[in-house]
Amino acid sequence: MPVPKLLRMRLGASSLVISGILFVLYPTIRPFSDETSLQGATAFASTDWLVAHILAIVAFTLLPLGLLGLHNSLQGTAVNSLAYWAVVLCLIGTGLTLPFYGGETFGLHAIGQEAIRLQASTLISLATVVRSGAGLVMFLVGLLLLAIAAIILAIVIWRSGRYPKWSGVPFALGMGLYIPQFFGGQPLRITHGILVAIGCLWIAVGLWRQSNQNIGEKVQSTTFHSES
Repeated sequence: MPVPKLLRMRLGASSLVISGILFVLYPTIRPFSDETSLQGATAFASTDWLVAHILAIVAFTLLPLGLLGLHNSLQGTAVNSLAYWAVVLCLIGTGLTLPFYGGETFGLHAIGQEAIRLQASTLISLATVVRSGAGLVMFLVGLLLLAIAAIILAIVIWRSGRYPKWSGVPFALGMGLYIPQFFGGQPLRITHGILVAIGCLWIAVGLWRQSNQNIGEKVQSTTFHSES
């Protein structure tokens, strides 16, 4: 097996591990408060707000790398083309999702700082503007595409014959529940983050083991040819 392919598989596995961990850290670190008062402004203006949302941005950014690693591991199989579409949809979904997180991260942070400086709770209403309009539509479409990509990925894993059949299901459930979990409090959102992390880690373990198996097969093939 070419070394670059091995590296891509392991990069994919590592990306999924890091992404899964960050999906848990995001709701754990993120401040939750009454976002119609100066308490909300304090949350927006905090370092925890910035750090948590930046971690979420990194988590989403790493997802396509993880799916790409899985796609590389399935080259030459019947599900390879289906895996390709999972990667494509994941890339598009991530691209549509991240601008909203940018607004949440830096836009609301600036609003919070200004509201505290002026002691004007009325400025917090601008958060609704940041979270609405075309940006919100893009965000929801992006999350829907990520959910579809995750479901396709679960089907790919189920049919591949190379990975545990159920290993793609937690990830598909986590991505599919991403929009509903926004209506819950912090405990529910942390629980959801754990579900996504379990999905990412389970796929990553299978991908890493598959890379080790491919190394073993390559070594055996090389040894056989040298002895012949």
